[in-house]
Amino acid sequence: MIAGMTVLAVIPARGGSKGLPRKNLAELGGKPLIAWTIEAALSSSFVDRVVVSSDSQEIIDVARELGADVPFVRPSHLARDDTPTWDTLVHALEQVPSFDLVVLLQPTSPLRTTADIDAATQMSVERGSPVVGVSVASKPPEWLYYASEQGTLEPVLPRQSAVRRRQEARPALAINGAIYVASVQRLLDNKGFVGPDTLAYEMPEHRSVDIDNELDLSLAALILASRI
Repeated sequence: MIAGMTVLAVIPARGGSKGLPRKNLAELGGKPLIAWTIEAALSSSFVDRVVVSSDSQEIIDVARELGADVPFVRPSHLARDDTPTWDTLVHALEQVPSFDLVVLLQPTSPLRTTADIDAATQMSVERGSPVVGVSVASKPPEWLYYASEQGTLEPVLPRQSAVRRRQEARPALAINGAIYVASVQRLLDNKGFVGPDTLAYEMPEHRSVDIDNELDLSLAALILASRI
């Protein structure tokens, strides 16, 4: 609880994954990937309840062993490859109502810390706006291109915006998927976390790793090993 408001953490973790089979249970640092997010959420000073949404009995069993609540099984139609995270979150909020704030924590961001969760939650409450985790993009948007139907390069930004040196470019921020915070009512009214008043909670690159394949998992393992 924070400022008299109750806080629900939702961790969406479906069983299927094309890029990395059984991704949410892949071993990282001697424990399942999902464990890193569950443990960080359970250690939060503000989160009142940690709920895992999953269609997989294996994930459900592991989540319960780690101390998370799994009060429902996610329906199969909300566990497909093309199911938007938004639909999954709305379903979870319908199953676990009566919370003031929701914190969405994807298990594919294992290096996000409890301190990140608490700082982003506090920022959202103090400023009265949704908050999303971001990190500085690896390339300035002025250096990005689309490929035309003919295979030629089409700049993402107008050519007059081009810069020759990285130092000349305004730092661009990319949503890293690690943390999203908002008032439940405002979230449902706006149908999403990102809007004109959404605040950026900036995280360093080494805590913003998003696990999608074996390479990402190896990178996260190297970062963890360097901390020892």
